[in-house]
Amino acid sequence: MTDATRNAPEAPTVDSVRALIVDDEPLARVNLQRALEAHPRWRVEGTFADAHSALAAVLQAVPDVVFLDIRMPRTSGLVLARRLAELPVAPLVVFVTAYEGYALEAFELHALDYLIKPFDDARLASGLRRIEALLALRAQATYGAALRAFLDDTGTLEGAPAAAVRDAATPRYLQQVCVKSVGRLDVVQIADVRRIVAAGNYVELHLGKRVLLHRVTLAALEARLDAAEFLRVHRRVIVRRSECRALTVTGDGTFALRLHGGASVPVSERHVADVRALLADR
Repeated sequence: MTDATRNAPEAPTVDSVRALIVDDEPLARVNLQRALEAHPRWRVEGTFADAHSALAAVLQAVPDVVFLDIRMPRTSGLVLARRLAELPVAPLVVFVTAYEGYALEAFELHALDYLIKPFDDARLASGLRRIEALLALRAQATYGAALRAFLDDTGTLEGAPAAAVRDAATPRYLQQVCVKSVGRLDVVQIADVRRIVAAGNYVELHLGKRVLLHRVTLAALEARLDAAEFLRVHRRVIVRRSECRALTVTGDGTFALRLHGGASVPVSERHVADVRALLADR
């Protein structure tokens, strides 16, 4: 069994979880607090209508988890998240939004949890299990790095979608992603990724001798990679350009690309010209 096949949901082992709810909508705060009452491990220690009062409470006693609405008046949830990420031990943040298109790909890339309003009991329960597993791992330090990377990725302009923030400045390529696996939380440097293979709604990140399964689509990840460093060679495969060694034709007339170290990946006919051009420049 490879590392990739071990990425199953983690079993929670924490005894209790202290949470804060930050949302400018009173009904949303009440609904979430009542929903959490159905989960014995969870204890809501405060609800807040704005980022300023929530930050003051966090600085007095850092909770385990903050449920944080993104769009709030005066100070957005992303601005508050930035302050939380700067704490020595950052609380885990579950972003809450009514805007389904808002930064969801960025959440997936950085392995952060989110809830789309309105959410059902099953969606909430699955999110709580993931959070409990992270707390059991005592992974807050690694999580803090992932949260900071997410905020650097999306920016903190109040009310602006992540895509609009990126378009307003020089495009940023991913430098790292955070990957949840059984028994660990890994911050993976993109510089260490040799190839990426699609696996449904996941991708396999090949890091030399390790393979990690990350919950993000290949298309979403490709959009944030530097095309000068990576090349799509198949609908399911992206490779680091420096890993490419030779293009071969297999017995059934299809193409394969031999990589550094002896591995081989398929090449779609539509990408053959790009591969040949890459190899010809060497």
